Amino acid sequence: MPDPPLINPLFPIPLALKTPLALTEHPVCVYLSRLSPGSRRTMRNSLDAIARLLTDGVCDALTLNWSILTYQHTASIRSVLQENYKPTTANKMLSALRGVLKEALRLNLIDAKAYATAVDFDNIPQKHELRGRALTNEEIKALLSVCLSDPSPAGFRDAALIVLLRGTGIRRAEAVEIKLSDFDPNSGAIHIKGGKGEKDRTVYVPESGIPTIHNWLEIRGKEPGHLICHINRGGRIVLRGLKPPAVGRILEKRASEVALTPAGKLLPFSSHDFRRTFVTELLDNGVDVSTVQKLAGHADVSTTVRYDRRGEETKRKAAQTIAIPFPTKQTVT
Repeated sequence: MPDPPLINPLFPIPLALKTPLALTEHPVCVYLSRLSPGSRRTMRNSLDAIARLLTDGVCDALTLNWSILTYQHTASIRSVLQENYKPTTANKMLSALRGVLKEALRLNLIDAKAYATAVDFDNIPQKHELRGRALTNEEIKALLSVCLSDPSPAGFRDAALIVLLRGTGIRRAEAVEIKLSDFDPNSGAIHIKGGKGEKDRTVYVPESGIPTIHNWLEIRGKEPGHLICHINRGGRIVLRGLKPPAVGRILEKRASEVALTPAGKLLPFSSHDFRRTFVTELLDNGVDVSTVQKLAGHADVSTTVRYDRRGEETKRKAAQTIAIPFPTKQTVT
């Protein structure tokens, strides 16, 4: 079997590093170190894919010499990504590419003019179709009902989990990282540490949901550890945290149980739809978007707006609040 080509025929200059770089001087390693743990794997995979595209599969993210990339390379990558990936995925990969090139600039591996030229490409346009949905109050009631009808520890835990997701809008990765010490049982405040972008924030469980958290804590106990923790097959509580995918499995299980009740089958939903529901209700209740942004932990208010699922009826009602100042007597000619 012939050896693979050392370079991509499209680019005659070899792109592989001639000598390895120390991790503290490698733009990929420095870039990834700035990301949250949950984002590192995704962006590393993106950078590996880009490196393979540029070198016919010879290089990965750590063996590619990112500092010699030019606009020819980055424009070609953008074109290939546009053809082979959905816009959201492609733009995430392009964001990783920009991030590594920026670190190469900071590490003095590339000069400012070469950097400016290499990153002079636009994101790929995308249709702004709303993903996900907001859950109805009836659906939330049905999910909580099957949990509260379950007398096992899992029933109490799952009810508390749903209250956290619905009442605070936190991400599933944030929910599984909450420690008992992060929760104030009196005010319902929860300190979220190292959320997306490594940012801390405080959220608040609604007063109506605090008793459900307390009921779970009566079962769980007051020992230090994760608030939402593992329960083994024998029903014994194990004070270690869940992995984010476990949240999805819990919700799927409870949704399947709802299908066996008079409430009937639920429409498909994800754990992130609780977050969309949270943002939608706050906006519908007249909470200013800046406050909603802070509670949701969004870096940009435009992201918060994209979570709004109120639909056309809300816009129609909003339009009706406009009073046109007609004169007392109108003359019709």
